[in-house]
Amino acid sequence: MRKLQTSTGNTTVRCTSFREDSWFKSLFVRKVDPRKDAHSHLLAKKEDNNLYKIQFHNVKPECLDIFCSYTQLYVFIFSEGVLPSIHADPEYPCELVGTWNTWYGEQDQAVHLWRYRGGYPALTEVMNKLRQNKEFMNYRNERGKMLLSRRNQLLLEFSFWNEPVPRPGPNIYELRSYQLRPGTMIEWGNYWARAIEIRQQNQESVGGFFSQIGSLYTVHHLWAYKDLQSREDTRNAAWQRDGWDQIVYYTVPLIQHMESRIMIPMKTSPLK
Repeated sequence: MRKLQTSTGNTTVRCTSFREDSWFKSLFVRKVDPRKDAHSHLLAKKEDNNLYKIQFHNVKPECLDIFCSYTQLYVFIFSEGVLPSIHADPEYPCELVGTWNTWYGEQDQAVHLWRYRGGYPALTEVMNKLRQNKEFMNYRNERGKMLLSRRNQLLLEFSFWNEPVPRPGPNIYELRSYQLRPGTMIEWGNYWARAIEIRQQNQESVGGFFSQIGSLYTVHHLWAYKDLQSREDTRNAAWQRDGWDQIVYYTVPLIQHMESRIMIPMKTSPLK
């Protein structure tokens, strides 16, 4: 303890030393182990070089139907050969993984997930070519008139998660997004490498990703269900399997914020 005296000399105030207080608080600060490599190198798949882009488009409510029609036409144009196909043509080394409208969660929102086979060079190549594509630029200009805002993230996929592949429908999709505490991505990956084995039994898992550019330390888990009741039953069944309760117990403290979107695939989505 140390004494502080007021300017009048009549009052003495006792306060705890700053160093003592800081030492006491440090007992409750989470320690982050030093790493010898970036978590992207430790958690991402080594056998391929895929980069993903997820787009969130917040649409003016009165424009949602028109926006969906425009988006489906755009995908149709690229997939049917009127323009060079981004799905098959090697000139566009990317493909649409899925495209959805939100049903529950953030309303009047479209979500698109793209895969770039070849990583950042493939992304740069596609963007440069699209800037020269008049049809795409016209679509982009018209799309801008219908949007309130938009944002995107560049993602890598977890090495222990299956790669998203087209699946028949009808399905609903849940995108669960987690904002982790900085420095905890490795710990999250270690737990979910075991958790995914529990959650794969009903084939509901579609893909797992973590951000590289955009909002950092963000994780996205994408799930497919036949309907909302199927989702409820599947999630409840996980609690009956050994180890699930421990995984939840240890991963919840790693999370700063989380949200869930229930999404309906558009007609042109490869994930039906």
